[in-house]
Amino acid sequence: MPRLILLLAIIAVVYILLRRAQAMPPHKRRAEYIKLGLGIALVTTLFLAATGRMNWIGAAFAGLLVAARQGLPLLSRLFPMLAHLRNKSTPAAGQNSTVETALLRMDMDHDSGALQGEILKGTFKGWRLTNLDRHQLEQFFAYCSSEDADSLQLLDSYLQQHFPGESFSAGQQQSNPESSNAMVRSEALAMLGLSDDATKDDIVTAHRKLIQKLHPDRGGNDYLAAQINQAKDLLLG
Repeated sequence: MPRLILLLAIIAVVYILLRRAQAMPPHKRRAEYIKLGLGIALVTTLFLAATGRMNWIGAAFAGLLVAARQGLPLLSRLFPMLAHLRNKSTPAAGQNSTVETALLRMDMDHDSGALQGEILKGTFKGWRLTNLDRHQLEQFFAYCSSEDADSLQLLDSYLQQHFPGESFSAGQQQSNPESSNAMVRSEALAMLGLSDDATKDDIVTAHRKLIQKLHPDRGGNDYLAAQINQAKDLLLG
């Protein structure tokens, strides 16, 4: 009987963790599934070892594998050589610009001009815009329209690029939220994709490159152009 109770408890915990993983944003599910699989493997190994179906050497080896997998990021930081080898197999990412509002964080690739966004608040918190279907995007559009004007304009930039010529309805809008355009130096640098030691020439070059990407034919709009101009003005004083 105790073993049956323990087995039912384990099944219940696994079910809860599985449901939790399924509720996460799609781009985070894989990592959760891996953690869940490793946890199940470890528990199974310990159970078999405790009941005499597997010797403790096998259990220790399985536990070592799980610990090594979980500790890989720490090992990479402790040993620069491991980090170098790990990063060598990963393609280098292009330069990005980032603009963040109360509800949305948007990245723009400097080479292609492509926009990718992550939701920071609301029902779809943690989700990437690319993972939302048309109906979900309309829901988030309506949410932005009632909560934050800057987020709404930033989302509209993404929609213009990915759904050219299509219109999104915000449904029954509430009173228009106020827009806050205040920007600090760190935000301006992120907007232009620059580091803190950027020179005047770096700022001018980055601004020129980004403004070219914001042509209406490439999915740009007045809001993003205004943000980039504001970032340049702030950094150049």
